[in-house]
Amino acid sequence: MSLPLETANADRNSLLAAAIDTAIASALDEKRLVGTVVLVARDGEIIYRRAAGLADREVGLAMREDTIFRLASITKPIVTIAAMRLVEQARIGLDDPVTRWLPEFRPRLPDGGEATIRIRHLLTHTSGLGYSFSEEDGGPYISAGISDGLDQPGLPLAENLRRIASVSLRFAPGSDWQYSLAMDVLGGVIEAETGMPLGEAIAELVTRPLGLADTAFSVRDRSRLAAAYMDASPEPTLMGENALVMSQMGPIRFAPNRIFDPASYHSGGAGMAGTATDVLSVLETIRRGGAPLLSNETVQTMAMDQAGGHRQQHEPGSGFGFGWSVITDPAEAGVPFPKGTLKWGGVYGHSWFIDPVNGLTVVALTNTTLEGMWGKFTVDLRQAIYAAL
Repeated sequence: MSLPLETANADRNSLLAAAIDTAIASALDEKRLVGTVVLVARDGEIIYRRAAGLADREVGLAMREDTIFRLASITKPIVTIAAMRLVEQARIGLDDPVTRWLPEFRPRLPDGGEATIRIRHLLTHTSGLGYSFSEEDGGPYISAGISDGLDQPGLPLAENLRRIASVSLRFAPGSDWQYSLAMDVLGGVIEAETGMPLGEAIAELVTRPLGLADTAFSVRDRSRLAAAYMDASPEPTLMGENALVMSQMGPIRFAPNRIFDPASYHSGGAGMAGTATDVLSVLETIRRGGAPLLSNETVQTMAMDQAGGHRQQHEPGSGFGFGWSVITDPAEAGVPFPKGTLKWGGVYGHSWFIDPVNGLTVVALTNTTLEGMWGKFTVDLRQAIYAAL
């Protein structure tokens, strides 16, 4: 005799909770993480929620579900949604050149020729732009003083765009894939189109309609802000005013206090702070089909590989839509996610994914770079979830 559906679901949720608890305990006990907030929703219902560890180890502040984190690249899907709202309103066209809004932004091709960067190139990271952290010291972005949106408090957007445009593109727009400052450029486009700072545009287009109180390019309640840590042995180290973290891509430069300086430009790729609950609300809006922000047709377009297959040459089994990566071949990617899963993270220590097949939305925010984005914790977490399914 089969169990009633409610009992079967309860048992499955209990197994899932135990498995996630084990993954969290392992990361905390082994001092790979300082603290984390993990939320798991299935078909719109939160089936797991936990705040664990410390938000600020130095003062003994416990992690809470309403802890605010520096979101880093979790900013990107939020800004992408805002851009796609403007596309739906016919204020921005996917094939419009960026120079329509930013006439001075004209980085050259590697051979010195002129290039046309279009809005879709920015959304898919096929523009030919790059990041400072994806090159060695002495590279062109580093030599030009370009900010990745994580450092250089007080830097204006116009100056960073000037610096970016002074460096040659890495390839012709649309011909390859490279994770990049494209979303910072898109932030400039949104500012030019709306006539307001990016933070105000995001509030109008995304956060206010969703009723999100804590997600912005500033921190409204510093008492709830998590401290920023970076991987070290025997335990993570607190970041100072400036920190340099060596990653598999290159050196990443952080200035955690950047978000407190009102003169810091609103980085469309890395500049926001927010809570796990707010992030879940944004991602659930996408999983449900976009309402009240976007049409289902637009969301379906955003969830397809829009990078012309170029990303799969860099990361097999994975493409890139508008705002996130898309799993195109789970076996080739070596992941438990089904085809069509959307995912990304944030370099301050975050990961998330939307699994439309199983109706899952998972948010895992931590205060530990890089473990919370690329480390064993992310693998343990996804394995725990799919083993319990």
